[in-house]
Amino acid sequence: MNLRRSVSTLSQPKWSLPPTIRQLLARPADSKATTNPTTTVSGWIKSIRKQKNVSFAVITDGSSAKGLQAVLVKGKEDDFLRRLTNGTAVRLTGQLVASPGTGQAHELLVDQSNDGEVIVLGECDPETYPIQKKTHSAEYLRDNAHLRARTSHIAAMVRTRDILRRRIDSWFESQGFTYSHTPILTGNDAEGAGEAFRLASMETQHPAASSMSKSTLPSSEFFSRPAFLTVSHQLHLEALATALSRVYTLSPCFRAEPSLTGRHLAEFWMLEAEWAFPSPMGVHGVCDLTEALLRETVTGLLESEDVDVLWQDGDDKKRRALDETFRNSNSWTRMTYTEAILELQKVSSQKFEYLPKWGRALQSEHERWLAESLVGGPVFVTNYPVSLKPFYMRENPDKKTVACFDLLVPYVGELVGGSVREERPAILEQRMRDAELLHADGDSGQDSAYQWYLDLRKYGGAPHAGFGMGFERLVGWVGGVDNIRECIPMPRWAGRMLL
Repeated sequence: MNLRRSVSTLSQPKWSLPPTIRQLLARPADSKATTNPTTTVSGWIKSIRKQKNVSFAVITDGSSAKGLQAVLVKGKEDDFLRRLTNGTAVRLTGQLVASPGTGQAHELLVDQSNDGEVIVLGECDPETYPIQKKTHSAEYLRDNAHLRARTSHIAAMVRTRDILRRRIDSWFESQGFTYSHTPILTGNDAEGAGEAFRLASMETQHPAASSMSKSTLPSSEFFSRPAFLTVSHQLHLEALATALSRVYTLSPCFRAEPSLTGRHLAEFWMLEAEWAFPSPMGVHGVCDLTEALLRETVTGLLESEDVDVLWQDGDDKKRRALDETFRNSNSWTRMTYTEAILELQKVSSQKFEYLPKWGRALQSEHERWLAESLVGGPVFVTNYPVSLKPFYMRENPDKKTVACFDLLVPYVGELVGGSVREERPAILEQRMRDAELLHADGDSGQDSAYQWYLDLRKYGGAPHAGFGMGFERLVGWVGGVDNIRECIPMPRWAGRMLL
């Protein structure tokens, strides 16, 4: 019995969902075919043009920037045609034929007199449907966040995120990295910026309860200590890197920053990687890896239909600059923070709001000038002052700077930040003490939230390095999207969380 079941299972065709429109459009068209397969397509009407004896509808299921044109031949009962409006969910059955028109290889011929079928799965009132066939402002679409993925631009952005993630995964796999799931709840602020969301348990009752009491804070912490939504997965990745050597994650992060600019979100995604035994080239080895990742991930994607949609109303100059960045095989420019400050101070015609001075953080206006005006492309700025960077970055021999970099790109600013991590226990402990992460007397104490981080160096600590990349900023750079709120499906920022 079991043997027969096994043989039967092996003889069955591989199970699969019906093909998406993207998969159907990828099939080679045969204009000389004498018979055409019967095909069923489900999706939403993107546009429809009705004539006396035939109607032309473009159907989309979100899988492709292009829709599939359906030719609906008028039948005996055509009252249903009035129900076919933009946004209506339908299932069409017809013959997939070679299209005689230009710009498309296939079309679906739906003839109800020849086994064709049109089924309305969900009607859409054209009078009240918020997504009309016109250009909507970004703010209007944010107000309708639950529907904005139905627009071509936002749908293209979501698919671009997907293909970027797939290509990133492929590159890391080729380099021997292990994808790792790191916690979102944490007891530390990795960057020490003090902008983390703190968790609080609440006593609640089910909404159906007959009597409702006011929610109250518990008398003690749920985890017996303060807990936060993570701002970075780096420290946990470092722990994994001491066992698995090469690890990375693409995970959500949270920052309680009240900024309302188009460069910040309260919830965002970070690509972070950590690896042990890095190149002896120090920070330049980390730059090499970062550039290789971006080149192999983005090159080839720039020719995609979705990227074309994102750039549809964009600046041609910016698009050409992006294409040249990945077409040119020359390594991206590198300069030290000190050199960058000197270049900024040379500028007499450029009036910065913030005066560039050694020891001060580079502002957005400085970063963009370096990338757009001075270099005209991506630039790695390395070796920032100790006082400007977190405790975990490796101190350079000059004791004034750390072995780190920020990758600045045109029209975005900082895209990636990374460093060689401090593996020397004594120096790291002093840096943590200076940052008030350990007791002032040098006794870290077993109850310290960061004792485990020191233990990583105590037990087989090895040189290691890593970086973090804002995923939404990468999407914005590749797609020419200026506001980061249009680089994530459901944006959240200070004062705004609709869904």
